[in-house]
Amino acid sequence: MAVRPIDGAAPELKVKIDTEGDTTFVECSGWLTAEFTPTFKTNVKRLIPSTKKIVIDLGHLTYMDSSGVGAVVSLYVSAKSARCDFKLVNLNKYVRELLGMAQLLSVFEPAGPYLA
Repeated sequence: MAVRPIDGAAPELKVKIDTEGDTTFVECSGWLTAEFTPTFKTNVKRLIPSTKKIVIDLGHLTYMDSSGVGAVVSLYVSAKSARCDFKLVNLNKYVRELLGMAQLLSVFEPAGPYLA
C-alpha cells in the first residue's frame, strides 16, 4: 500500500535541508518513490558524518511507496551505525499506515510531531 497522491500533481520530490547547531532538519515534500529514492538517500546520507542528529519531516509528502520506506530504513541504519540520532516527524496518516504494515512504526513513533 502506498500513500495516494493528494493533488494529482506531477511526480517530484523536493528536499529542504537546514542546520541548527548539531541538528540537521530535512523537510520532504512531494513523492518519495523508487524514482526519487537514490537521490534522496545520497543527499541525506552525506549529512550523517557531520551532524549529531537528523530530523526528517515527512509532513508534506503526497505519495510514498515501499522504496521510500526502504530509503528511510536504510538511512536510519546508516545514522545509527554512525552514532547519529535519526528521527521522523510529522508522519501523515498514510505514512504511519505504511510503517505500521511493515512493523516499523514502533521504531519511528517516539519522535512525534516537530514544532518549529
